[in-house]
Amino acid sequence: MKHFTSAAANKWIKSLEDEKSYYISLEDTASVYVLAEGEEVEKPEYDYETVNNEISKLDCKIRKIRHAINIFNVTTVLEGLDITIDEALVMMAQLNNRKNKLDCMRRRLPKERVNPMVARAKSYVEYEYANYDINKVKADYQQISEEITKIQLALDMCNQTRTFEINVE
Repeated sequence: MKHFTSAAANKWIKSLEDEKSYYISLEDTASVYVLAEGEEVEKPEYDYETVNNEISKLDCKIRKIRHAINIFNVTTVLEGLDITIDEALVMMAQLNNRKNKLDCMRRRLPKERVNPMVARAKSYVEYEYANYDINKVKADYQQISEEITKIQLALDMCNQTRTFEINVE
């Protein structure tokens, strides 16, 4: 068993995925070859069982590491936030969705002319009015931005400092 931070475990997964990509590429390029009639070419070096076993071993390691990360995420409470990492990740996604909506709303003018190209066919001018307090939306946008930053900093600190065990044997 080894101890890892979440950041280190994710880097390990990336290196294993890179190695797996090599074997998949080898399989794609060397598992078949073409010869013209009467042509003699040395066939590419490829052993299906070896490649298949290596991919299976890598998949197993990746699966165990991801599982350990998932357990870490559902059991580790972020300091200062009193929520687990998995709750924080869901919360950040929700807050980012809300922030994007508020961003559109805060950019609106209190009164905007409806598309002038469409309005030319009409004998009158139409306006679209914001049916909310734009300043309140701006304040809520800022508050959500600060909340996202607070969560992200807590996640970064945890991912860089807290360790957990991974058994890949």
